Amino acid sequence: MSEGLDLEAFLAMPRLLNLHVSPDGARLALTIQTVAADGKSFVGAIWEVPTTGDGAPRRLSRNGADETARGFTADGSLLLTAPRPAADGADAAQASGVSGEMTTGGGASREPHALYVLGPGDERPRLVVAPGAGVSEVLSARHSATVVVTTAMHPGSTTLQEDRAREQARMDAGVQARLVEHYPDRYWDHDIGPRQPRLLAIDLDGTDIAEPRDLTPRPPWAGWLEEVHLSLSEDGSRVAFGAQPNAGGHFKTDLAMVETMTESVVRVLVDADVQHEALAWSPDGSTIAVATTEIGAPDRPSRFHLVLVDAATGAVKEVAPGWEERALEVLWTRPADALLVCADQRGHTPVFRVGLDGTVSRLTAAGAYRNLALGPDGETLYAIRSHIDEPPTAVALDVRGSDQRPRPLPNPIPTTATGTRLEQITSAGDDGEAIHSWLVLPRAPAETPLPLAVLIHGGPISSWTGWHWRWSAALLAARGWAVLLPNPRLSTGYGHDLIAAAWTDWATLPAGDILAAMDAITARDDIDEGRIAALGGSYGGYMANWLAVTTDRFRAIVSHAGVWDLAMEHDTSDVGFFMERQFGDPRRDEDSWRHQSPHLRADALRTPMLVIHGARDQRVTVSNSHSLWLALQLRSVPSRLLVYPDENHWILKPQNARLWYQTVFAFLDEHVLGKPWEQPRLL
Repeated sequence: MSEGLDLEAFLAMPRLLNLHVSPDGARLALTIQTVAADGKSFVGAIWEVPTTGDGAPRRLSRNGADETARGFTADGSLLLTAPRPAADGADAAQASGVSGEMTTGGGASREPHALYVLGPGDERPRLVVAPGAGVSEVLSARHSATVVVTTAMHPGSTTLQEDRAREQARMDAGVQARLVEHYPDRYWDHDIGPRQPRLLAIDLDGTDIAEPRDLTPRPPWAGWLEEVHLSLSEDGSRVAFGAQPNAGGHFKTDLAMVETMTESVVRVLVDADVQHEALAWSPDGSTIAVATTEIGAPDRPSRFHLVLVDAATGAVKEVAPGWEERALEVLWTRPADALLVCADQRGHTPVFRVGLDGTVSRLTAAGAYRNLALGPDGETLYAIRSHIDEPPTAVALDVRGSDQRPRPLPNPIPTTATGTRLEQITSAGDDGEAIHSWLVLPRAPAETPLPLAVLIHGGPISSWTGWHWRWSAALLAARGWAVLLPNPRLSTGYGHDLIAAAWTDWATLPAGDILAAMDAITARDDIDEGRIAALGGSYGGYMANWLAVTTDRFRAIVSHAGVWDLAMEHDTSDVGFFMERQFGDPRRDEDSWRHQSPHLRADALRTPMLVIHGARDQRVTVSNSHSLWLALQLRSVPSRLLVYPDENHWILKPQNARLWYQTVFAFLDEHVLGKPWEQPRLL
C-alpha cells in the first residue's frame, strides 16, 4: 500500500465551506466544518483571517454549536446562522425577531437555524430572527443596514407567530399530510409544501431589531423559489432572483425582482425558456448580470450565456457572445467595466474577467475556484481554491492579472499532504474527438503495474474539476490504485459542441469516450489492464450501469444513486420532466428512451456490482437501485446492495461516509485484487 491519506485522516480533515470579506477589506470570515464530537454530523465554526498577512487566524465561535458565516453588513457586523435557542419561554422573541443573545452549548438542535449578528467589538452574537422553518439564504447590502433572508411559511400566515401557530396545530393534531396542487411536488430530498418560500427584509440599523417585512406575502405556489439564486442591490432597496412562478414542470426560471422593500411588489423582468442562475446587481443598481442556460429540446441542445438585464425595462444584452463556458458565479468589477466569473475549462474552474466590450481574459490557469469575493479596493479578489489533488484553501488574486499564481492567505486548517501525483491525459474518441482526463497516481513509482479505478462524474452536464469529498481519488491512490477521471462528451468546459454531440445520447458516445481514455491509460507499463473497476454516482451511476450491460472489461463496478430504468427515472424523479427536453416524450418517442436504458439489456449483466443508494433521494429514486438489484440477483451475478435510510442523493454524514468508503474498498479488494471480503464492522 502506498503512503498517503488513510480514511480516518481524510474524514478528520477540516472542510472550508465559504468565505466573506469585511467592508474595510482587512479580514475574511471563513466557515470551517469539522466532525462533531459524537461523530454523527459536521459542525461549522467561524474563523477570522487577516487579509494583509499580518496576524494569525482567530476563531470567532467557540460554543460548539453549528455556525455558518453569512456575510457582513455595511458597518462591519458579521451575519451568521446557528441553531435556534432552546424553547425556554423565548418563543415569542424568536417568532417576532426581537433581539436576544445566542445560547451556548453544543447540544442544541442543528436544524432549523436562526440568524444572528455579531457587531464590531461584541463578544456574543445577538439573535435577529428565528423562523419556525429556519433561515435558508442570507443577503446583505454593501451600503445599507437592510438584510434579506429566505424562509418558508404556511399559506395565509402574515407573521412568523401565525406560521408557528399553524405548524403547532398540525403537530398537535398529528397531521403530516399535504395537499398537492402543482408539479413538481418534491425537490432533491424533501417534499414541497405545505410551507411556501418567502423573502423577508430586516432592518439592522440601530440597537433594536425591527419586525421582519414579508416581501412576498402572496407566493404563487410552494415550489416557486425551490432552486434559488438571489442578489440584493448595494443600496438594499431591491432584490433580484430566479423564480419559477408558474408550476407545471417547465423547468425554466424567470428573472424576477422585488421593486421596493416597502411595497412588496414582485415584477418579472425576463420570461424566457431559460434558467436564470448566478446573478449580481451592478454597483449603480441599473443592471443585473445573469448566467443563463437555455432549456433546450431534442433538436436544440442547451447553450450557456452571460447576459446583462436592464432593471427598468427588462431588456437583455449578451456579454461576450462567442464565449461558451457556463458561468457558475458572477461579480462586478469596480469600476463596473467587467464581470468576474468562475467557469469550468478543460478540467479546471478558472476565474475569468469578462469585459462589457466582450473581451475575455483568464486570471488563473490551474485549479478550481469558487466563492468569489471582491475587496473594497476593487483590485483584490478573494476565493476558495482547490485542485484534483489539493484540498480547498483561501487565496487572493489580482483582478487584472493573467494566468497568475494565487497568493495564499493565513490558513487555520493544517496542510494535509495527499501523497499523489497528477497527470493530464488526452485521448481520442471513436470519431477522433479529443477527450481530456485526469490521472491520479501514488506519489512513489510503483514496482508492479497498478490496478485502475475509473471514476465517472455525475451531471451529466458537469466535469471533473477541483477537490472532491465524495469521490476521493487521493484515498484510492493511497491504497495503491491509479485513478482515471475522464471528461467525456456532455462535460462542461469544452465548448457547446462537446455537449451537443451527445445531447440525446447519454450512453454510446460518452461510454465510447470513457473506454477510449481507458485504452490510452492501460497501454502504459505502469497500469494493469487486467485489473480495472468502474465507479460512478448519479449520471455516473447511470453510466456505470450502462457499462455493466455493454462491456466485460471491468472486474467490478460500483453504482451509486444510478439510473437503471430511464422511463422509471422520468416518472419518479423530482425533475424527471427535464429529461423530455433531451429525449422527447417517452410515450411518443419511445425509441430514443429504449435504446439507451440499461434495464432493457439486463441479460448481459455479468460483472460483480456494488449498488449504493440513499432512501431519501428524490433526484434518482431508490427504486432504480432496487430494480437493478433484483436483476443482478435473478441472474446470480455477485453483487451487494448498500442502502442508507437517512441519506439523500449524497452521503453526507461522517459515519455513513466512513461505511461508504469501507464497503467500496472491501468490494474492490475482493473482486479486483482477489482479497477475501471484509465486511465493515457496523454493517
